[in-house]
Amino acid sequence: MKKIKINRWLFVLLMPVFFFACNNKKIQPQVKAALYTCPMPADSFFSDKPGKCPKCGMELIKVNDTVAQANHENAALSKEEVAGYTCPMHPQIHSDTAGACSICGMQLEKIKSATEPNAVSMEALLKPANEQVVASVPMVHMVDREENIEMEAYGFITYDTRQAGVIAANVAGRIEKLYVSYRFQHIDKGQKIMDIYSPELVTAQQNLLFLLKNDPVNTVLINAAKQKLLLLGMGNQQLNQVMRLAKPAFTITVYSNYSGHIHESSSDAKMITASTSAMKDAALVTEELPLKEGMYVQKAQSLFSVFNPTKAWAVINIFAGQAAMVKLGDKVRITPETAPQKDFRAAISYIEPFYRAGSKTLSARVYFDNTALKIPIGSQVKAAIFAGNRTASWLPEEAVLSLGLDKVVFVRSGESFAARKIATGIVNKHLIQVLSGLQENEAVAANAQYLVDSESFIKTN
Repeated sequence: MKKIKINRWLFVLLMPVFFFACNNKKIQPQVKAALYTCPMPADSFFSDKPGKCPKCGMELIKVNDTVAQANHENAALSKEEVAGYTCPMHPQIHSDTAGACSICGMQLEKIKSATEPNAVSMEALLKPANEQVVASVPMVHMVDREENIEMEAYGFITYDTRQAGVIAANVAGRIEKLYVSYRFQHIDKGQKIMDIYSPELVTAQQNLLFLLKNDPVNTVLINAAKQKLLLLGMGNQQLNQVMRLAKPAFTITVYSNYSGHIHESSSDAKMITASTSAMKDAALVTEELPLKEGMYVQKAQSLFSVFNPTKAWAVINIFAGQAAMVKLGDKVRITPETAPQKDFRAAISYIEPFYRAGSKTLSARVYFDNTALKIPIGSQVKAAIFAGNRTASWLPEEAVLSLGLDKVVFVRSGESFAARKIATGIVNKHLIQVLSGLQENEAVAANAQYLVDSESFIKTN
């Protein structure tokens, strides 16, 4: 009886073990929950339920790959370790992987974690992009020093109007003979221009001959008659010939009192070379002279203008921002485009006190002798004006951004740059003068264009 009792207790103890072993074969493997992810690999978003991606808004897709689940678990483990990447030009761009910015194409930079020193504050990152720009670019400081001012300007060669002369008709009459035939014909002083038949002149000669024949002792009237013929344009040689031959001349010869190029004295062609656009009109240049043989002219009518090409001007156009630096007597180096080897030195002789209609430049004249140089009238020239030394505060021209009437620099403030409006002066040798708005100890971006976003509007402090 004792042995049977022991086996009964053993059976009671072993029954749960056999029961558990039999039921263990019927336990189904645990099904893992479905995993969903964004179809955009750059987003790296995973979820245990369907929906939309919070980054791009696309519908999540189901993932059955255990490798993707492992990547999701690894990403969750390293999420706190990787801070991500951002664009130095566009802080609003963030990515978990390195690559290029989708806006400007720059390489993304790693965002510094909160434990690293010199971290960008959240306040700076949340500032609007059109007020502050987070970037790491070269910086420059404003420098006070003396600069030798040398300004470049452009202009053209024209006649010196102080040397211009006019050939006029002293008597009314008909042109019997014309000795000039085309525009810009060169004539010399004393050269014949035309022969004019004038009834008034013939009558004055007959009066002189009558006095010489009938009252030779009346010197007062004879001298008055001679003076009248001289005032009517008759030369001394021709007058002596009339008195010697005792016969009136039916024509009077008109001579030039100037040397140079001849132009017609009409209102539409006067000073044709004062404008470079007029010089380009081929039809106006090649057109024949309006005066012809057989035409009648009036007394005191201006027939021709004569401009001397040996006395010329270099008219230089100076921009408004540089006009204050230019003064009379400043040395100038003139280089003609038609003959660069004929550059010469001169000085500014006159500055026009007004702006010409439709022009934004001030004109300065440089008088020079063109006898040896023989630079063609109308040639374009480049001028270098030496305006002396100027002590001022200077910045590189690339560091200043022009917004029309305003000039802006990007001032360094911690890890970011802020746009600030400054007052500027002249520009010399890629340096720009700073008048106000910037301190000597403040650093600015070396290239302001590098920090400009074409889609944002710059607000200045």
